Amino acid sequence: MKKIGFFVGSLRKDSFSKKVAEAFASLLPDGYEAVFVKIDSLPFYNQDFDDVGPAPEVYNTFREEVKGLDGVVFVTPEYNRSVPAVIKNALDVGSRPFGKSVWDGKPGLVVSVSPGGIGGFGANHHLRQSLVFLNIPTLQQPEAYIGNVTKLIDENGTIIPDTMKFFQMITDKYVEFFEKNSK
Repeated sequence: MKKIGFFVGSLRKDSFSKKVAEAFASLLPDGYEAVFVKIDSLPFYNQDFDDVGPAPEVYNTFREEVKGLDGVVFVTPEYNRSVPAVIKNALDVGSRPFGKSVWDGKPGLVVSVSPGGIGGFGANHHLRQSLVFLNIPTLQQPEAYIGNVTKLIDENGTIIPDTMKFFQMITDKYVEFFEKNSK
């Protein structure tokens, strides 16, 4: 079973990003398992935790969980033309101590979600900059900017069928990319 970690950048209970992430997770084929990784309890990264110690136990738990993943999917809203701090913090915690990054080589997918028309373009691209440095090969095409998300969710909180078809196409391309790029 291939484990794909989902990292959701919105902590809001009824978050659009969470709904989108759950929709993508439901589309993974047999042989793949979606793992939603908890990132909201990670203290802000402080290098003293690693250099002087002790690192918070939640850091160790998080790092071990990410080590056990085969691929990663980031679903993020856009805050002030960038990613929420909780996503950046998770990347920082997982990338340290120096030389022991848990992210290295895990095939990735970036999905940005926004009620606005440009679909979180700024967050998507800022996140990709960090992923390049962390050596997370990331699906380039199709790009996944989910704009006007409030129009893509019905009154029951379910993603509408036409949008699910689009999500399936992205998921299929990610799985193909994953198979070519996994270790």
